[in-house]
Amino acid sequence: MTILSETWQHGFLPTNHLRLHYVTQGEGELMLMLHGFPEFWYSWRHQIPEFAKDYKVVAIDLRGYNESDKPIALEAYTISEFILDVKGIIEALGYDRCTLVSHDWGGTIAWHFAYAYPQMLDKLIVLNLPHPAKFAEGLRTLPQLLRSWYIFLFQLPWLPEFLLQWNNCEAIGKAFSEVAIDKTAFSQIDLQNYREAAAKPGSLTAMLNYYRNVRSALPSKQWDVLEIPTLMIWGENDAALGKELTYGTEAYVRNLTLRYIPHCSHWVQQEQPQLVNQYMREFLSPSN
Repeated sequence: MTILSETWQHGFLPTNHLRLHYVTQGEGELMLMLHGFPEFWYSWRHQIPEFAKDYKVVAIDLRGYNESDKPIALEAYTISEFILDVKGIIEALGYDRCTLVSHDWGGTIAWHFAYAYPQMLDKLIVLNLPHPAKFAEGLRTLPQLLRSWYIFLFQLPWLPEFLLQWNNCEAIGKAFSEVAIDKTAFSQIDLQNYREAAAKPGSLTAMLNYYRNVRSALPSKQWDVLEIPTLMIWGENDAALGKELTYGTEAYVRNLTLRYIPHCSHWVQQEQPQLVNQYMREFLSPSN
């Protein structure tokens, strides 16, 4: 795997009876980054050096991904376990709060963490993942059900693993290269790094187990209004999650900033890193 910067430190943190791998750069207040599927810490490669100027940036491999521990049991991949992972990471780093930055499945975890431990967050940033209540609403519509076809495929035993590992995890690379609007956003090295991470023993099943337990992330309940200042950034050409899933989020988030990026796919922080970094900077400025 190609290492991008000698100034980035790699390590492992104990949390919730696991060891999770992380990459860090910078000093100061904590900025914790949570990736999505089928990524790993590497998806934040454009943000780590930018925000390390002002923060201690920590990008983790979620449980089951890349170098992190990979529990075998399906019940190890529920939203309650992911929440405890994040809490343990913050505490293991010696902090009691952070700015939480997230994308895709990392966004799902971040939303739930914000409700479970609001006192541990200064600000919340979520990229291309709707509020859980809005996603649950979307899944009751035909257009979003059709976009979410892969969730139903991933419920099957062994077949998804077979399809994703075929030909050196070719499908993992194509998930980035073929979906991106800007075809130059991912180099061959980037795609190879993603394929190598997914090919590690136990990784594919662990990654798919997030979807096999997706019901745990969609509880039927009344959602309180979140008080934490929140930024949502949305690539408008997301093939899996419709833009309409963002509509009405202000009913669940009192202090919401919503930024759309046109001509951009689901992989927003990798495809349009300069804009994402700019919007994050504006949101994080002391005047906000």
